[in-house]
Amino acid sequence: MLKIKSLLSVAVLMGAAQLAGAIEWQALPEAAPAPADNPVTPAKVKLGQMLFFDPRLSSTGTVSCNSCHNVMAGGEDNRPVAAGVHGKTGDRSAPTVWNAAFHATQFWDGRAASLEDQARGPVTNPIEMGMKSWDEVVARLKQIPEYPKLFEEAFGPGATISEDNVVKAIASYERTLITPDSPYDRYVKGDKSALTEQQVRGMQTFAAVGCDTCHSGPAFSGQTGQGVGVFRKFPMFDNPFFESKYGFKKDLGRYNVTKKEEDKHFFKVPTLRNVALTAPYFHNGAVQTLEEAVRVMAKLQLNRDLSDQEVADLVAFLNALTGTFPKQDLPRLPATPGKTFAYVK
Repeated sequence: MLKIKSLLSVAVLMGAAQLAGAIEWQALPEAAPAPADNPVTPAKVKLGQMLFFDPRLSSTGTVSCNSCHNVMAGGEDNRPVAAGVHGKTGDRSAPTVWNAAFHATQFWDGRAASLEDQARGPVTNPIEMGMKSWDEVVARLKQIPEYPKLFEEAFGPGATISEDNVVKAIASYERTLITPDSPYDRYVKGDKSALTEQQVRGMQTFAAVGCDTCHSGPAFSGQTGQGVGVFRKFPMFDNPFFESKYGFKKDLGRYNVTKKEEDKHFFKVPTLRNVALTAPYFHNGAVQTLEEAVRVMAKLQLNRDLSDQEVADLVAFLNALTGTFPKQDLPRLPATPGKTFAYVK
């Protein structure tokens, strides 16, 4: 009997290895795609970084893009839900901005088709950055002496400060936020010493249990092209215990955008790149640890109960998706000598 069990175990492992080998494991590209109407240039990236870090894009002068998407860390804020002006909080966890340039759609519900579209939303969202309108944003930036010159350098002689140019600059900066050269990337490029034995086992388990059904492609987000996101129902399988504990179904997901019944509880498939750095997990930030997130996903999406060993192996593999972060030098923001703004109280 022991011999039979051993043979079965070998067969299962061989099957997992063959399945893993059949998957198109892809390394992260060294550069992100950019739309034809917004090519990435050094001047645009410089301006975009300033705007990304500038809290004056918020009504209170206290919240910048970086407040929720901290590029000095994992690209989000490690909070269950994001906090905005006046301490207001939303209903969803802030997604990481690292490698967001490889996503076909943005936000948990996919309501933005590009980084430019994504950058438009938070600035005038009353909970996030709280500006009354983009006209107010533009008027404020025009009062900061150095910005007009920087916009001309980024967009050409005669270019003005405008909503479109602000979001194009921010998006250009975000397209530089790429974390290649993870242990996984080195492994799939041929360095078989880049992963530990456990991480290789986790990679095989990832394929064997079906994680790659949704989390495929170089960003492990399944997304295939600009504006063509991959959405999945979550949870796929009902589980009263997990629902009582984490309340996943309180958020109707993509339905809030489309108002289509078939979109209830559908969410964009998130990236697994650097996932070890972005706890807490899921759209509502309800799960505190990566180990628990793996168990929850297996049960709710695949209807599988994983062994402790499978969980440990998968977590080890997910840690191998942490890439090399390009150095970020904090920008010196343009000043307003001798005056400040009267912020909304």
